[in-house]
Amino acid sequence: MTNTATLALVGDRSPHVVSHTRVPLLLEALAARDRLVLDAYWISSQDAEAEGAVRGFDAVWVLPGSPYRSEAGVLAAVRTAREEGIPFLGTCGGFQHTLLEYARNVCGLTRAAHAENDPDATDPLIEALACSLVGHEAAVTIEPGSLAASVIGSARTVERYFCAYGPSRHLDTLRAHGLRFSGRDEDGRVRVAELPGHPFFLASLFQPELAGDGSQPHPMVRALARAAVEHAASRAAQPV
Repeated sequence: MTNTATLALVGDRSPHVVSHTRVPLLLEALAARDRLVLDAYWISSQDAEAEGAVRGFDAVWVLPGSPYRSEAGVLAAVRTAREEGIPFLGTCGGFQHTLLEYARNVCGLTRAAHAENDPDATDPLIEALACSLVGHEAAVTIEPGSLAASVIGSARTVERYFCAYGPSRHLDTLRAHGLRFSGRDEDGRVRVAELPGHPFFLASLFQPELAGDGSQPHPMVRALARAAVEHAASRAAQPV
């Protein structure tokens, strides 16, 4: 039996962003290996500004590629998925903007900013990393009992990065308002975030789409696909 769902791919699609070129391979592998067929649509960050741009999709994936043309559009997509219970995955820039959206709209940190988008910000939540992770591979420790742990199936994983920015402050405030940091690097720095109580809401600074050669989707990508199919089934079961 083949399961089908719709997926919004949010980001400014480019042949020069490796993670973007991986998406077709991952979708093919999900269909062939897992019988999870995702009808995927690219939504640019600018198009994501429109009211309800990702509403009606069974899952939202905010992909790498920052700085995005529209920070506001990306934040709107994250917020819609968070508030409306749409399965969500944010990777690299998607992770950074997930934290930024939560800080502004849940924690009330309205001046929180991303230094890549606003270099002169007085309250940068996301800042340049002391050591760039572009092309870096490193271990991540996963917190027991978390969504990340159930998805990855291991207390430790080695992942690939391609980023130069990460969270720097207000993490205690985000945690106090319900966001869970379920993955850290070997120095204790946050690398995975999730939202308890949401059907599926997961974000990572690393890029799971870069795992292997794309023929075997990373567990996080596969879990998003399964959550999307479940979301589609629940919608189909609702009375008209």
